[in-house]
Amino acid sequence: MQRRPIAVTAAVVVAAGAAVAFTLPSMAGTNEPDEPARVSSGGVAPELLAAMKRDMGLDGDQARTRLARSEWAGGVSATLAMQTGAGFGGAWLAEDGTTLKVAVTGSGAAKAVKAAGAVPVLVKRSEAQLDAAKSKLDAAVAEADELTGWYVDVATNKVVVVAKPGAKDEALEFATDAGVPAAAVTVKVSKAQPKPLFDVRGGDPYFINVGGGQARCSIGFSVEGGFVTAGHCGAEGSQTTGFNNAAQGTVEASVFPGEADMGFVAVNGDWTPRAVVNDFRGNELPVAGNTEAPVGAAICRSGSTTGTFCGTILAKNQTVRYPEGAVTGLTRTDVCAEGGDSGGPWLSGDQAQGVTSGGSGDCTSGGETFFQPLNEILAASDLTLVTSGGGAEPPAGAEPPAGGGAEEPPAEEEPAASACDALPVQRQGSVSRAGSAQAQPDGGAYRARAGTHTACLDAPDGADFDLVLQRQNSRGQFRAVARATGAGDKTLTFEGRSGTYRYVVVATAGSGAYQLGFNVS
Repeated sequence: MQRRPIAVTAAVVVAAGAAVAFTLPSMAGTNEPDEPARVSSGGVAPELLAAMKRDMGLDGDQARTRLARSEWAGGVSATLAMQTGAGFGGAWLAEDGTTLKVAVTGSGAAKAVKAAGAVPVLVKRSEAQLDAAKSKLDAAVAEADELTGWYVDVATNKVVVVAKPGAKDEALEFATDAGVPAAAVTVKVSKAQPKPLFDVRGGDPYFINVGGGQARCSIGFSVEGGFVTAGHCGAEGSQTTGFNNAAQGTVEASVFPGEADMGFVAVNGDWTPRAVVNDFRGNELPVAGNTEAPVGAAICRSGSTTGTFCGTILAKNQTVRYPEGAVTGLTRTDVCAEGGDSGGPWLSGDQAQGVTSGGSGDCTSGGETFFQPLNEILAASDLTLVTSGGGAEPPAGAEPPAGGGAEEPPAEEEPAASACDALPVQRQGSVSRAGSAQAQPDGGAYRARAGTHTACLDAPDGADFDLVLQRQNSRGQFRAVARATGAGDKTLTFEGRSGTYRYVVVATAGSGAYQLGFNVS
């Protein structure tokens, strides 16, 4: 896509509004259509396929294959992150959009990658090490005057620092002063300058009273009880009105700047959240789930200014510096956007991905846009996405290729040795005496995307074992976020943000061998 250097626009609502009308819920007394969202024979809305053909040059079959492969890759990479533990270096889809590559730091982890049907890439640094390096840059943000942001690039196994023209040396000095080795850093020079875009205009989608006027923003995705949107679209307690100026709801949660750009609006009883996205061409696109797509996946966004446009995920966990402060954890794409598109939803097929935070360029010459990942919003505010259910059957090419190393299921299924066997990541261990504990996987930890952690512990007969899930904080310390106690086997479910986690099996009484199964979805 042809790009020109232009100021990055982060449709930030502070004293004025950023616009985007999207996923408008039905309102009692209006003439919203009752027909279900249209879906093509391959399970993807035809309007989305048309946008992918226009923007990415893909025909219908190619687009469906890439989207299905992306959904498969998202689940596989999440499981591999847990299986390979400290050796995981990140995952991405190659330029062909179908080959899943997974970085690992050792040959043992490479075998697990091959068995899952992906291609292992041996690297020096794990994803946890790269994230730790990026966190050092985040901590030194006050010294980054000539920089516009930084992110982890798993494909090159480095942290990329984005500098203004003429500031390459300053970027390297900033990184080394923060404690990041020069060998782990790449400097990218860009004329794009993050700054807020204030777009005050009426008529569409929902409004917030700001500074004596009305700011316009967009609905991102419907959740139970309301909808999610960008955090810069109103402070907690702000009242919102709908596209028709009828009372709509209240901003219950808002984060901006800082760790995210995310918000949640609780709606009143006149509004019914629906599992659809408006493409601004008179159609509704279905929302069937929220499986996170990997780097390299095809993705589409929509907004009230420009409608629906598509492209590719370029990087995750990017820090972007706005005048109001830095925002961490954003996803970078090559999709265009313009003023007024802020807050709108992002889809990979029928899977919800996030809400628009900012971008550069325009939809005539091209550009880049950042979005706030949706699963972080759901986990942070304990929200449930409203979905249409189901999803497309994966077309040919969506599953691992024949001979890729995946094991065939046995002809006759044997009885399960444990109720924990159904979970894809398995670990066994033994605790020799009461009062002792053991960390899993393999005495280490694992990287996890935002989502639902599920675990099952099969304890030895006559013993009382507790199961504790811990998350690593910014100081490198592990803190318990969920636990399962009591007699017998244990099950545990926890909605968590992305980060580094580990399970700890604690023998409160007795000793012996145990089996642990776990996953993140």
